[in-house]
Amino acid sequence: MKTQRPSMPEEGDSNMVGVGALSTAGPQAGAGDSVLEARRVSVRFGGVVALNQVDLKVPPGTVVGLIGPNGAGKSTLLAVLSGFLQPTRGTVLGTGRDITHRSAHWRARSGIARTFQHPEMAAELTVEDFLRLAYRVHNSPSRLWTDLVTGRGLRGENEESEDRSVHAMLDLLGLHDFRYRLPSGLSLGTCRIVELARALVTDPRVLLLDEPASGLDIKERKRLTNVLRAVAGAGQRSLLLVEHDVDLVMKLCDVVYVLNFGEIVAAGAPGEVQSDPVVQEAYLGTSATSRGI
Repeated sequence: MKTQRPSMPEEGDSNMVGVGALSTAGPQAGAGDSVLEARRVSVRFGGVVALNQVDLKVPPGTVVGLIGPNGAGKSTLLAVLSGFLQPTRGTVLGTGRDITHRSAHWRARSGIARTFQHPEMAAELTVEDFLRLAYRVHNSPSRLWTDLVTGRGLRGENEESEDRSVHAMLDLLGLHDFRYRLPSGLSLGTCRIVELARALVTDPRVLLLDEPASGLDIKERKRLTNVLRAVAGAGQRSLLLVEHDVDLVMKLCDVVYVLNFGEIVAAGAPGEVQSDPVVQEAYLGTSATSRGI
């Protein structure tokens, strides 16, 4: 496990079944063994250093967690990886290729999907039609506009592949009972799972999750945890989970990175990271030894 103390910035309830075992790939995998990677990424906003030479890898088929105190730089790093923000310095790689200057739209089309902290669903679309729209935007954008212009909406021709993908996602995430519901009738927890389904229906290689448990109650968090386990066990898809719920991260992830003051201060297996005094100090604001931890 890697540990280091932050330095001064330098210039430059669901009953999911059939859940597969998670990969145990580590953060030190070779250069060709990552579907998404940040290399010495730095971000400055004026005189403020949000990220300082951050290295992070997401290996194939692995669930990677990213945790840290408020203001540590987690959202900034997620924005860089998903293409919504250009780094001041450093490189972003997708399956070994330099994608640093590729747009968020290009990355989404190439298999890098993400969710957002605040799910946004079209008020007039049912859950099923929302997923159909996401599938159509990703796979047949020209057909989407043709269907809308001709008045066929989301019920165009040759829907066999679309039906398979949408119904598989409804099954996987336990959303069949909500397929004809509008957003106004859904709980926050269900909306977050629908947002997850929206990202997954595009069949991404890697999924970036931005605080999916934020604002959920205990029952909803349990349901979300089971859903994420099902997603992780459903194939070789990789997940990068940015989350304040440390217990959820430790239960789900194969590898955990810890950000503090814009720098990676620890990386390794969940148990190692959780017991690391540098990590405990970052979260508690004082040394672990002095607190008897």
